[in-house]
Amino acid sequence: KLTRSFIKSLCWRLIGTIDTILISYFVTGEIDFALSIGMIELITKMGLYVLHERLWNRVSWGKTKN
Repeated sequence: KLTRSFIKSLCWRLIGTIDTILISYFVTGEIDFALSIGMIELITKMGLYVLHERLWNRVSWGKTKN
């Protein structure tokens, strides 16, 4: 379901975004810049994950047949 894919992407992206913000802060030393990078990354990667998940749902390879 699309709702499940969206919620999964949101949870995963929150973890990934926190990681990106921390890495960006350690590299740049600027919290505003790190937060900007993190917010852009959150939106773009969440959308890409939902697209990726939806495409893989169409692939029957590796799925068990009921």
